Parts: sequence; structure tokens; C-alpha cells
Amino acid sequence: MGKIRLKNVRIHSNHGCLKEEMLIGSDYRVDLEISTDLSQPSISDDLSETVDYVHLNNIIKEEMGVRSNLLEHVAKRISDRIFKEIPQVMEVEVEVAKINPPIGGDVESVAVILKNQR
Repeated sequence: MGKIRLKNVRIHSNHGCLKEEMLIGSDYRVDLEISTDLSQPSISDDLSETVDYVHLNNIIKEEMGVRSNLLEHVAKRISDRIFKEIPQVMEVEVEVAKINPPIGGDVESVAVILKNQR
């Protein structure tokens, strides 16, 4: 088994329950880690035998573009799509963080971490 990570994917989107969040949006950070068998591609050097991180990044960008009230919902959609589209992925851990959330304090970010296995 091996892991592929995408760290600090930065996206502006309109998630949240407040009207202001829906209209002007916020900045988000997504961290993703997947587990898969990397033994064959580590020998063959063939992209078709591994999980393409461009595909993973596209899933993140597309799902972050679909507005949701809760970060939990966005994280689950990302995880579900990875399992649906990339059969060799055995485990997904996704963290979705809202940067400078409007919660009445000086808070750098709030985050939800969701971990699922096939």
C-alpha cells in the first residue's frame, strides 16, 4: 500500500449557512490523502497504473464548486466521487477548511476531516 497526498489546495467558494457566505463566499483549503497499491507503478513508471493526482485535483475543484451549507457535506461528496471514479483507491481522508470563518473571533480556520474506506 502507498499514499498520494494533495496538500493545501486553495479554492474560493460559497459554502456556509449565512447569507453573506452564500453571496460573497470564502477562501477554503483542502488536504487530501488516498491509499492505494503503488507497487506496480513504482516499477513500471507508467501513469496509467497509478492514481493520477490531476484527476484527484479536478474532483476537489468540481465538488468545491457545488454550494453546500456544511463542510461535512462537501467532504463526503469529494470522498464519494473518488471511490466512484477511481476503483483502485482503498481509503480516502479529506480535510476541508474554511479560512477566516465568520464566527465572531480571530480564528485562522475551521476544518472538517472525513476518513472513509472502501
